[in-house]
Amino acid sequence: MVFKVGLTGGIGCGKSTVARIFSELNVPVLDADDIAHRLVEKGQPALVTIQQAFATAALNPDGSLNRHYLREQIFSDPEQKQKLESILHPLIFKSLQAELEQLIAPYCIISIPLLFETGMTHLVDRILVIDCSVETQIERVKIRDKLTVARIQSIIDNQVSRAFRKAKADDLIDNSNTDYRLAEQVKKLHNLYLSLSAYQD
Repeated sequence: MVFKVGLTGGIGCGKSTVARIFSELNVPVLDADDIAHRLVEKGQPALVTIQQAFATAALNPDGSLNRHYLREQIFSDPEQKQKLESILHPLIFKSLQAELEQLIAPYCIISIPLLFETGMTHLVDRILVIDCSVETQIERVKIRDKLTVARIQSIIDNQVSRAFRKAKADDLIDNSNTDYRLAEQVKKLHNLYLSLSAYQD
């Protein structure tokens, strides 16, 4: 079985950038967010389940997912958030397992933004956390997603704390300054993971 590194970090910490660098090193990257997006494409069974759970407004007139409506629902009500997660998380987990079985590589990266929150740590052999200050997170997400500071803060508050993530990390990348050092840090970890995977049965 391929050696699995779980990649996680708070919103705006730069997980996608790090995943891209690993990808450029020819490391397979499985992305839980990509899988979630595929699961809710038009015509997918998960979409019907979401519509049944959240009423007709959960879908746009063309049958696609009404992301704006759903986002408002889950941010204003923890129970609704739990309801959506109970539909999607088992499906995401199943898809990840299926993709893993197809892989032939020394190791792979599994990008799971909510690795701790969803209790998926058992899926991976090692945890890589991408970290930066909360101020940096807010600044980046504000520019990227055009959200208010209050909304960004509520997303951060809904995730495990920075201290918790850092305490649980096997490896940590400080991505406060996105510069040439980031690629160097990834390259170093790449070599480490290759050597660790060599010792796996």
